[in-house]
Amino acid sequence: MSRRKSREQAFALLFEKAFNDQPIEELAQAATEARDLEVEPFALSLAVGTEAHMSDIDARIEANAHKWSRDRISRVALAVLRLAVYEMLYEDATPVSVAINEAVELAKRYGGEEDASFVNGVLGGIAREQA
Repeated sequence: MSRRKSREQAFALLFEKAFNDQPIEELAQAATEARDLEVEPFALSLAVGTEAHMSDIDARIEANAHKWSRDRISRVALAVLRLAVYEMLYEDATPVSVAINEAVELAKRYGGEEDASFVNGVLGGIAREQA
């Protein structure tokens, strides 16, 4: 499976967590059992890593989502942002530009009209902080 598809799986797990506050590994197991879906190891690693650093990730998102509280951000955009910020901060093998591009594509595919530009703006701010 491609890294893009793995990111999509990780996004789906994080999105589901927004509705069902169970540990990611339990959500992945339930997906495997209910839908006969095999969660890719890279996808699980991304989702579990994101979950482990959620408070730091959310603080970074809120600091760069000017005039937006976390509660106002759509669940799709929040799941996409969390995944991308995790990759940007904790996955050395993923270039920041790749994390941002993949996030924008996920937001375009699954989000609302404004989500892609919002995600791009927030991630751009976080990237500038890192530089």
